[in-house]
Amino acid sequence: MGGFNLQEMLSQARQQAEKLQEKMQQITVEASSGGGSVTVRMSGQKQLQSISIEPEVVKSGDIEMLQDLVVAAVNEASRKVDEALKSSLGGMLGGMGLPGM
Repeated sequence: MGGFNLQEMLSQARQQAEKLQEKMQQITVEASSGGGSVTVRMSGQKQLQSISIEPEVVKSGDIEMLQDLVVAAVNEASRKVDEALKSSLGGMLGGMGLPGM
């Protein structure tokens, strides 16, 4: 059959998925906006772990700016998680021997 073993490929895929889940649990990223006025921590599973806001930002009373800074920091953290997972996935999928990869 030309060496194509579907069971073996599925087994490898399951193992890789388990490794990916483990990596996601180990990843923690931090991102900030507004020159460090707002800092967030996010897990590899994109769960927001913490938000730190500098008191000066709150004192300014500019709620819209604060909201924008929080959104920007969360989006940056999400992007960092994606990058970390992409680099992990690239190495993992390369070793599977999938046709066309």
